[in-house]
Amino acid sequence: MYSEGKDRHQREHEQCNREGRRKGAQTFRRGRALEFYRQLGTKRETLKKQLESKELQSIHPIIAGELKATEAIMDEFIVTFQLTETIEE
Repeated sequence: MYSEGKDRHQREHEQCNREGRRKGAQTFRRGRALEFYRQLGTKRETLKKQLESKELQSIHPIIAGELKATEAIMDEFIVTFQLTETIEE
């Protein structure tokens, strides 16, 4: 009887450890995903500033295309990594 309870307790403890590691890994990956998203945001802001620059007027269509592509990637990234709630905060 005591042995069964001990074994069950050990299995529960091991399961908690595995779940804790998974959550830690998920948190780490989520942090990396958020950092990458922030980098995309920085690129987006840089492209917006370049669009306003008179010196780059000749390549305006290219910059506008890059901006549109970057924003599309950001939108897909939010959906793929389920970051909607995190980004809104």
